[in-house]
Amino acid sequence: MTQAAFFVLTALADQPRHGYGILREVEDLSDGEVQLRVGTLYGVLDRLTADGLIVLDREEVQQGRLRRYYRLTDEGVAALDAEAERMAAGASAAKRRIAESGRAPVVPPVTGPGLAGGLA
Repeated sequence: MTQAAFFVLTALADQPRHGYGILREVEDLSDGEVQLRVGTLYGVLDRLTADGLIVLDREEVQQGRLRRYYRLTDEGVAALDAEAERMAAGASAAKRRIAESGRAPVVPPVTGPGLAGGLA
């Protein structure tokens, strides 16, 4: 499963969303690391629909424009859960290997605002 597909499915896990809502949610979920373009989003939506992982939930007209809302199918929930498990297992294996190597990960210095809003 691609990173884009994973985040689109994750964005739809709690409720149906329309295209722009999915774009915003993917950006939020990924802390800005994944910023899908509209063409990419609709390619992913088409592929996930063809695979039976999402379906069109409803269509609404908002300010003269048609909004299509998508939702996960039961197969989509199962695929998302399986991918999350696969990723968690991979992350766990990586953490275990790092710990076994005796090498500590390098933590970059904090350069932005701290928790209290000041510079750290």
